[in-house]
Amino acid sequence: MELRAPDAAYAGITRALASITPSGNVVVERVTQLILQAYPEVAGHFSRVGVVGMSDIPENDYDWVDYGRAATLLGHLKPDAIVWNGSKGGAVGFDKERQLVERLARDAGCAATTSSLVIDQALRRRGITRIGLVTPYRAPYQAVIIETWRQQGFVCVAERGLEIADNLAYAAVPLDRIVAMCHGVAAAKPEALLIYCTNFPGAPVVAIVEAALGIPVFDATSAAVWGGLKLMGLDTRRAAAWGRLFAEG
Repeated sequence: MELRAPDAAYAGITRALASITPSGNVVVERVTQLILQAYPEVAGHFSRVGVVGMSDIPENDYDWVDYGRAATLLGHLKPDAIVWNGSKGGAVGFDKERQLVERLARDAGCAATTSSLVIDQALRRRGITRIGLVTPYRAPYQAVIIETWRQQGFVCVAERGLEIADNLAYAAVPLDRIVAMCHGVAAAKPEALLIYCTNFPGAPVVAIVEAALGIPVFDATSAAVWGGLKLMGLDTRRAAAWGRLFAEG
């Protein structure tokens, strides 16, 4: 029998990208599926852990049992790679972020990475040390994130937050407001911008902001997808519309 769309499209799916996302997140799946339109051979699969914004428990650590369960369940489908698509690493620190990667890889049985580690590595490869930070967070939580990145060797020269506490409200911030926040931070002349919250819809405006400002913009949500694609050995330039991180391979 000759296959026709959608039969042929379905038959062409041969690989799997697994993602763990915060339980109160509505952006990760949307962005992941949009990016994967450039990769018809890849299916996105998702699991959730209990993270609902700045008030998640435990506050200063990962719930290792919860994350292990999510990774184990995703491991049942034998994914090619698994990513933690969340920005909590900015609060709990990079030592725990690296420990999380080790556990995810072990429990899922495949290579693993996270949003924060992808951005960290991308900044280092480019020799960037001066960053601007754009988030929906309140000032005390923002200060923790800035300190965490400082400990990694990155100086935050300017930041914008929105003083939002409700996790779902992060996702409802209008795109033009995020663009305006990026322009405001760029006035301090950072070498790169971080849009740092995976329930904050920064991914759709990355390329627009980069074109306007002439500096790289790293969005936490799309960065995790980029990291998963790289672990799978795929050419990220196929999704170049999502910004320099993808376009530069």
